[in-house]
Amino acid sequence: MKTQVRPKTDNRAESSSDHAFDGPRGASGARAAVIVPVLTHRGDAGSETKRRSPEARLEEAIGLAAAIELEIVSSGIVNIATPKPGMLFGSGKVEELAAIVQAEEVELLIVDHPLTPIQQRNLEKALKCKVLDRTGLILEIFGARASTAEGTLQVELAHLKWQKSRLVRSWTHLERQRGGLGFIGGPGETQIEADRRLIQERITRLERELAQVSRTRDLHRRKRKKVPQPVVALVGYTNAGKSTLFNRLTRSDVFAKDLLFATLDPTLRRVALPHGREIILSDTVGFISDLPTHLIAAFRATLEEVTEADLVLHVRDIAHEDTQAQAADVTTTLELLGLGDDRDVTVVEVWNKIDLLPPERRDGLLAANGAAKDAVAVSAVTGAGMDDLLARIELELSAGSVVFDVSLPADDGEAIAWLHRNTDVLSREDEEMLCHFRIRVAERRKGEVMQRFRGRLDPVAEPAVS
Repeated sequence: MKTQVRPKTDNRAESSSDHAFDGPRGASGARAAVIVPVLTHRGDAGSETKRRSPEARLEEAIGLAAAIELEIVSSGIVNIATPKPGMLFGSGKVEELAAIVQAEEVELLIVDHPLTPIQQRNLEKALKCKVLDRTGLILEIFGARASTAEGTLQVELAHLKWQKSRLVRSWTHLERQRGGLGFIGGPGETQIEADRRLIQERITRLERELAQVSRTRDLHRRKRKKVPQPVVALVGYTNAGKSTLFNRLTRSDVFAKDLLFATLDPTLRRVALPHGREIILSDTVGFISDLPTHLIAAFRATLEEVTEADLVLHVRDIAHEDTQAQAADVTTTLELLGLGDDRDVTVVEVWNKIDLLPPERRDGLLAANGAAKDAVAVSAVTGAGMDDLLARIELELSAGSVVFDVSLPADDGEAIAWLHRNTDVLSREDEEMLCHFRIRVAERRKGEVMQRFRGRLDPVAEPAVS
């Protein structure tokens, strides 16, 4: 549900339905200010605020706001020595922000930092405008981007879990209700408790629906495992160019734009590798720093496509100044999904956007593609490095495979068709009565192929992928 964000001009009570039960609400076109708090008292050099420069954080926060078409009329970095429990900022800074809000007619203040429910409420009262923290802004973007029934369910679930923590005793309508009949009943539950209960009931219903989605996805994955096409998943920081790369490899037209979180719903397409082998390529939602755990949980049905993949391509914006910090955030999220070092899944880094690099560095990275085992440099926009990437995918998927020579009667069409459906046919030579095949078989299909063609298979010593 989308509504225009408007400034609050008075302190009138608002109904619980305005705050507790709406879906993610867009704010397209609203006048907004973006503030990035920098906690200068922290000494943990490995923290997110230390890994990224304040300027880079501000640029990303403005990009997040632009993703829902907010009009940014003011932005800045605020140093905080000691966070205040009531409003995060000190009284002097709050007065300064209030002056900016009034002068610029700001309708929405975005604080690129987690805010407690009390801090958010107090800031809204002091500034007389709507306030969103980083989590709330990401939820707004997700609500605007979700285009499928599954995506909408996931966004609503994440939003309700966030809203449940936002129920604070802010308005007079949250006073205790009377219970029982007439005037003789004792005190009943508070309105805030009723709101929380109704939210929890909706969360429970959504979780049941998403559990069904997860079961359906599991059935689809089991069906895919019965065919030889392996699944290759694209992951990466938001706006790293995953969807553009997906379109380049699959010749598709999946929505791809220079926006954060341009893609939410997973998309799968078939791709042919150089030697004819087919894979299923999966494009997924992008990751971001400080992604709340309940957001990851809400999108687990979607992200399971990553955990079940045979190969993961970690797409990085190698031209971005914070590419190392972004890569660390993606790695952390993958670990939360269960793709840690103990999982037997290969992750290959794809260094995208080399077209934005100086020519000398770009040419050097492309020249190293054939020899490097840790990364493949590409440009999804120009197509540079695509052949190297496809060859690397084929090489990684061939690890653990076995190669056989098999001869079949030329008139055994059923067996020949089965061979093409269930193995990678590397070569074929036809004689008058026989057809000679060289096939590659994934380790998990080896037993099935050996049983079907018992006595006809000759192992080939060392398969090579050029």
